[in-house]
Amino acid sequence: MVTVLTAGHVNWDVTLRVDRLPQPDGEASIRSQHQSGGGSAANVAVALAGLGVRSELVGSVGDDDNGRLARCELEDAGVCLDGLAVVEDAPTAVKYLLVDDAGEVSILGNDGANEAVRPADVDPDRVRRADHVHLTSQRPETASYIATVASEAGVPVSFDPGRRLGDRDYTETLVRADVVFATDHEAEAILESEYAARAEDQLVAVTAGADGAVLHAPDGQMSHPGFDVDPVDTSGAGDAFAAGFIAMSLGLGLGPDYDTENDTDDSARRRTLEFANACGALAASREGPRSVSTTADIRAFLERRN
Repeated sequence: MVTVLTAGHVNWDVTLRVDRLPQPDGEASIRSQHQSGGGSAANVAVALAGLGVRSELVGSVGDDDNGRLARCELEDAGVCLDGLAVVEDAPTAVKYLLVDDAGEVSILGNDGANEAVRPADVDPDRVRRADHVHLTSQRPETASYIATVASEAGVPVSFDPGRRLGDRDYTETLVRADVVFATDHEAEAILESEYAARAEDQLVAVTAGADGAVLHAPDGQMSHPGFDVDPVDTSGAGDAFAAGFIAMSLGLGLGPDYDTENDTDDSARRRTLEFANACGALAASREGPRSVSTTADIRAFLERRN
């Protein structure tokens, strides 16, 4: 079975549905509260497992109740946790997600134990055995080490630096990544700044919420308009998009019975964007950052929309 190794944050999320996102000196009413596992690396790992990919996770949690709950959820989803460190006497990172009626999200949180993994803690053989490595926000030196080990072993690397891109130097990881995921707001820092000196064959997938996504490639760019859905919670949509993109890139997204033998590069990329956008749209139309979709779910969704 194809294995994808994800590395980065593992959180415990508290989602508060509110009537509106509060302004300074303002107040909002809480409509409901929901708790579940979160963290971009963990979310992608769970989404990949739902798509039938063998999913392994490198990250860290505390030895508290939230850490135990997070591990149980991941195990139940079928994610291999051999690379997940449990830090003694440390709290698991908790994120509070405020979600308004339009599905827009604001986040409050603490780092807790989710960046305890340093380069020396990573088993390089685990990285080399993977068929694909997906990195998310974490210590820059750890991300760089994993990307270096993977690229030197010929393992494709994808990277989603996340919201803290402007605060951290991820240059070495960005240069080694085969695929970079970013929101339209984050893309400026990647495409128009010091990070612009990227690998010759690198792909940059830029998501724009309801407006779909644009894929930048050395030979041009293409876009997919996305899908019109009623947003419920957009907090996990980007992670679902990344999982769908990775699965399609590995030839797994539409299942083994789908004939892609005659696909050109353009048609393969177009199908990849479509599938990834479908994963993101389904995630945004459901509550919580981890609404897992199977390959059958995505195929049924695309058949209804096409």
